[in-house]
Amino acid sequence: MDIEEKLLGLRISPFPDKFLDRILSFVDSRKDRSAVSLVSKDWYDAERGSRTHVFIGNCYSVSPEIVARRFPNIRSFTIKGKPRFSDFNLVPPNWGADIHSWLEVFASAYPFLEELRLKRMRVTDESLDFLARSFPGFKALSLVSCDGFSTNGLASIVGGCRNLTELDIQECMIDDLDGSWLSSFPESVTSLEVLNFAHLTSEVDFDDLERLVERCKSLKVLKVNKNVTQKQLWRLLMRAPQLIELGTGSFSQDHALPADAQLETVFSNCKNLNTLSGFWAVSSLYLPLLYPACANLSFLNLSYAPLQSTQLAKILPHCPLLRRLWVLDTVEDEGLEAAGSSCHLLEELRVFPADPFDQDDLLDGSGNGVTESGFVAVSEGCPKLHYVLYFCRRMTNAAVATVVRNCPNFTHFRLCIMTTCVPDYLTNEPMDEAFGAVVKTCTKLQRLSVSGLLTDLAFEYIGIYAKNLEALSVAFAGSSDKGMQFVLKGCPKLRKLEIRDCPFGNAALLSGIERYESMRSLWMSACNVTMNGCRLLAREMPRLNVEVIKENESNETEEAEKVYVYRSVAGPRRDAPPFVITL
Repeated sequence: MDIEEKLLGLRISPFPDKFLDRILSFVDSRKDRSAVSLVSKDWYDAERGSRTHVFIGNCYSVSPEIVARRFPNIRSFTIKGKPRFSDFNLVPPNWGADIHSWLEVFASAYPFLEELRLKRMRVTDESLDFLARSFPGFKALSLVSCDGFSTNGLASIVGGCRNLTELDIQECMIDDLDGSWLSSFPESVTSLEVLNFAHLTSEVDFDDLERLVERCKSLKVLKVNKNVTQKQLWRLLMRAPQLIELGTGSFSQDHALPADAQLETVFSNCKNLNTLSGFWAVSSLYLPLLYPACANLSFLNLSYAPLQSTQLAKILPHCPLLRRLWVLDTVEDEGLEAAGSSCHLLEELRVFPADPFDQDDLLDGSGNGVTESGFVAVSEGCPKLHYVLYFCRRMTNAAVATVVRNCPNFTHFRLCIMTTCVPDYLTNEPMDEAFGAVVKTCTKLQRLSVSGLLTDLAFEYIGIYAKNLEALSVAFAGSSDKGMQFVLKGCPKLRKLEIRDCPFGNAALLSGIERYESMRSLWMSACNVTMNGCRLLAREMPRLNVEVIKENESNETEEAEKVYVYRSVAGPRRDAPPFVITL
């Protein structure tokens, strides 16, 4: 019985306000809070007044004015902007999702705002300066895959927010002018707990960084960029042994290093460390110095480190508590076999391609990369595995069936065979039975990404068996409209559907008319959808925003190049560029 059903019985029994406030103080989940607000008018008002954090999965699904009217006491926002396929350059850079209009509303509605976490949003230096000046108690800024700003904007934040506890910049397209922004931290700032500038390219003034780390005794997360040398890292760790998460700089040969014993000692002193990442450059000579810091690791992120299988095999036995492992495919199958042998508590595995554009010898498995063999090896040794993102050079139906049989509790299964539309390389059959095995076996599956040669049968399996699926990503797959129809008809909890380069047309699009209002979004690009099909959808469902992206101004055909459909209580957006046609 879910929380909505449990709460139905409470409608007949009003609670005194103090009891109701006490109950709501234990409800953290945003889904549960939304359910609570439906119980009665009293519960709605109590939840409205007590909520301090809002998550907005699509910045155009609601307006900042509507949010401000609904929730008067918000101190923390998480907002997502562009569709996820913007990560693959399918969304034009000037598409929208600018944060500034939100900040202008927040400045009057929430002058006490403390936290802002943005993903795939446009953030300008003007916005960052406005943020620093408008919210005197502001504490935490996290920007993930955002663009539009420079290090001047970061200087405004660190110079203007005197109570800053978190500055987390991840994988943003930033104009990295120089490293002087770090010197804008006032000498009085001692509150910093999280500092992540791992993806910036400029060399920061190390003296500024060292003084900042030394005076921030509560610093728990420090992730530096590749310009921080190993010797400098050693000096930082001497001043911050309390770190929980560490992102290293270059971890390669440094002739000015202290004695190995000193380095080993400083890592040994980091007894609380549970996350290690970075390693932009790696030298086998110095990897053993990390071993003392590995005993309590739960997350090892080597996704920027081109480690070989022998290097990975040496470090993993020192990580007995590892739950999450991210690597490049340079570790090859032998490296994954080492993970299966050493990391029996592993729950999440991500294997990224070191060179996604190298198509040589993909099908026969020669050269660098991972295959079905490494995948099976991990599944045999890691029965708790429930999250996988696996970029590989080949795969078989039998291997996937073996993996899910060994690990039946997958909630996230994202398999990317790097050559499109390839069959099982041993039988030459489509990969339908592989994904059929996934959805039949993994009843808790929430997110699925499919690849390889797939017919409509794979999507029929998904529609029949994937009853808890919330997000599905499809590329270069399917035989006809029936594939998409099977999914929309059969997956009752589906919230996000992302499709590219598939033979799905108007019939497939319109088959979801009854579903789209209960979903967060639908993305379709390079499919067989036409403008007329989009117009029909918009006419039948006026509460949906149906947007067509046409970047080529000379394209006057009926083809709908890229279609983005999402529910919104705010109506059509007001900042759509000329190439976005709202129907």
